[in-house]
Amino acid sequence: SELIRGFLLSGMPCPSSCPPGLLALMAPGLALMATFSLSSQAGDRRALPVEKPPGVKGRTLILLDVNTKSPVRIISENFLSLQLDPSIIHDGWLDFLSPERAAPAVEGAWPRLLAGTGHRSPGMPLHAPPRGSRGALPFPKDPGVVPHIVRSDIALDKQKGCKIAQHPDIMLELQREKAAQMHLVLLKEQFSNTYSNLTLTARSLDKLYNFADCSGLHLIFALNALRRNPNNSWNSSNALSLLKYSASKKYNISWELGNEPNNYRTLIGRSVNGSQLGKDYIQLRSLLQLIRTYSRANLYGPNIGRPRKNVIALLEGFMKVAGSTVDAVTWQHYYIDGRVAKVTDFLKTRLLDTLSDQIRKIQKVVNTYTPGKKIWLEGVGATSAGGMNNLSDSYAAGFLWLNTLGLLASQGINVVVRHSFLDHGHNHLVDQNFNPLPDYWLSLLYKRLIGPKVLAIHVAGLQRKPRPGRVIRDKLRIYAHCTSYHNHNYVRGSITLYIINLHRSRKKIKLAGTLRDKIVHQYLLQPYGKDGLHSKSVQLNGQPLAMVDDGTLPELKPRPLRAGRTLVIPPLTMSFYVVKNVNALACRYR
Repeated sequence: SELIRGFLLSGMPCPSSCPPGLLALMAPGLALMATFSLSSQAGDRRALPVEKPPGVKGRTLILLDVNTKSPVRIISENFLSLQLDPSIIHDGWLDFLSPERAAPAVEGAWPRLLAGTGHRSPGMPLHAPPRGSRGALPFPKDPGVVPHIVRSDIALDKQKGCKIAQHPDIMLELQREKAAQMHLVLLKEQFSNTYSNLTLTARSLDKLYNFADCSGLHLIFALNALRRNPNNSWNSSNALSLLKYSASKKYNISWELGNEPNNYRTLIGRSVNGSQLGKDYIQLRSLLQLIRTYSRANLYGPNIGRPRKNVIALLEGFMKVAGSTVDAVTWQHYYIDGRVAKVTDFLKTRLLDTLSDQIRKIQKVVNTYTPGKKIWLEGVGATSAGGMNNLSDSYAAGFLWLNTLGLLASQGINVVVRHSFLDHGHNHLVDQNFNPLPDYWLSLLYKRLIGPKVLAIHVAGLQRKPRPGRVIRDKLRIYAHCTSYHNHNYVRGSITLYIINLHRSRKKIKLAGTLRDKIVHQYLLQPYGKDGLHSKSVQLNGQPLAMVDDGTLPELKPRPLRAGRTLVIPPLTMSFYVVKNVNALACRYR
């Protein structure tokens, strides 16, 4: 039996009821866009009072410059990946996936990944290969249920073209009711850490691959590692059947094996050490090489959990044996236990910094055994255990998400997979009615504005001397990249800053050096409505963001700032600033 771990897509997968515009997360300028007119309030240029940083007498400005000569890191074009929870197979949404819906968003989109996973399944991700203007993201997976690949009578007939029947509204309503009931079942399983079997039929696999292929996506399938022989080695018989079936269909798939191997004792009553896990991966690589279709397929793993002492030991054992076998090393990170989270948790700099320490631990092990090997964070979310309503799906969760993107890029992690685009919990980017949540808009802006080249920043007036015995953690976090080459609104050589202000006061930033006296485009995201940080709606430069209609995203219109204008960062906000026409040497060429 095969565990379904998720889906990696170069566009966002949606049920038929999902507005096609939502699939444009990674697309720069789609035809299906309408224009919002900005209110006069959004253009208010009055100078705002700014609190002086404590301990910095007489200083009212933070001076910011960027090294424009060369990048400090270059990350993957597929850096921002998104996850689609494999519970869609269990709760029925798989039947509502529609390539027709995805195609408009995928056309002309630049590389990106959409990944799927969940505690139900060590499963199946979709990843679009970097070809032309297409790209992909990987789906992370979770060990949990054992799905079976079944060669059944209902195997999907080869479809004519990429057309899939549309579903009437009554079917969609029934599906939503079914999904709501299944949501409760899945939550119960997750809290009890006991999972039921999930069957993946040939029909389901065919549907999934057809959807991915017709949408210009690449599938990454995570095989079930929980099937063990008496000597605790991996039982690959079921996997071999799946590989042969997929090869007979000439499916272009990449592969993984298992998910969070550090939790196998809980799931199957026995643990698997790093050395044995490495041997399992070598066995899988040998199987792939025996099958002509997959002799050069990519293989990823081991997708370990949070790198505590025992998990690091497992990773070390794995890397000694199979470090050269995988194309990228993967792990997962969730910041908070979703059952006990509070909104103030998302504002704690100490929490934001936990990821940086984990990155260093993973990099130390990987570089010891395979220097230069790519590393993916293949599963990340604000909270574990499915998240918490009005918290992990709120504006406040965006502080963790945007800081995660900044830290990973600046520290050289090649790909990050966000949990999740759509699932049964509250860590997702769209709600059960497919309305975008705050992190969706944040991710969309990131993909539209941020390129793969990471730049070093130089700041004056930000730090203050700590008192004896105390650590000062920055509440104003600034990251810089070359502006995305795919965004044709900006010429090459432009730079994009993204800024998190966790202070409860406004902060002023004066651009200096090569950024001085340049025109700047502001994209300021703030919560919309009376719920404040708990809000599930956002405004861009004072204008509420919402779908124009079921199939059309709004235009993400910037607020131009005159050359030399001081940037005023409101309290508890996230923002992007494109510094135009810098002609940065690091950003002129791809």
